[in-house]
Amino acid sequence: MAYFVFPAPAPTTLPVTNSTAVFPVGRVYCIGRNYRWSQDEATPQEMPTWFMKPANAVVQAQGVLPYPPGTGDFCHEIELVVAIGRGGQNIAPAQVETHHIWGYAAGLDLTRRDLQLQAKRAGGPWEAAKAFDHSAPCTPLVSATVCGHPKQGAVWLTVNGVERQRADLADLLWPVPELVAMLSRSVTLAPGDLIYTGTPVGVGPLQGGDVVQGGVADIGQFSMTVGNASYGSSTPFTGDSA
Repeated sequence: MAYFVFPAPAPTTLPVTNSTAVFPVGRVYCIGRNYRWSQDEATPQEMPTWFMKPANAVVQAQGVLPYPPGTGDFCHEIELVVAIGRGGQNIAPAQVETHHIWGYAAGLDLTRRDLQLQAKRAGGPWEAAKAFDHSAPCTPLVSATVCGHPKQGAVWLTVNGVERQRADLADLLWPVPELVAMLSRSVTLAPGDLIYTGTPVGVGPLQGGDVVQGGVADIGQFSMTVGNASYGSSTPFTGDSA
């Protein structure tokens, strides 16, 4: 009879708003940008860049946000999060909302920007920059049966009370149905998958002691305090990234 060589870790879960139920997190897909960062930016014609984070990078967006090791440029990216309740491959955009989305949340795609820029220059993978511990804070999920499928509403983030990011869900370059459908042509989506749908202009560095607050429409809001940096200090990010 087979047995685990050590106790299996507990699954990663997220609370559900106004419910005792929890949502089991599967895979975490993150979409690069997906908002215009300049007025003259062309409308995209191809699937945007996407990458993954491990399920246990997802944590509740509350309390202390640990400053990760190995970086001096720890950056925030506020995003709408889509929770998949029914999987599929080659999903038609018209079927996404009615058959596949379980709900929504507000989340942060946190980035070790200096490591990302190093990876870009070397043509290497982004895992070191994106897939670290606590890199995907998320608010409690709201069922689509409660909130519907939001097409507009503010996406915003402040640091120490100063606004850094603001956009509207209507500004998404690839709206959620098209985004989920495109992703399903590349991978077979499964129940429990989360999709971080991209961030507006204004990404920037966080330092120890910063209070970072944000939210998405009526879906969710959060407030977190950044822990002390392991070493180094943040420097402003001014380049092009995701």
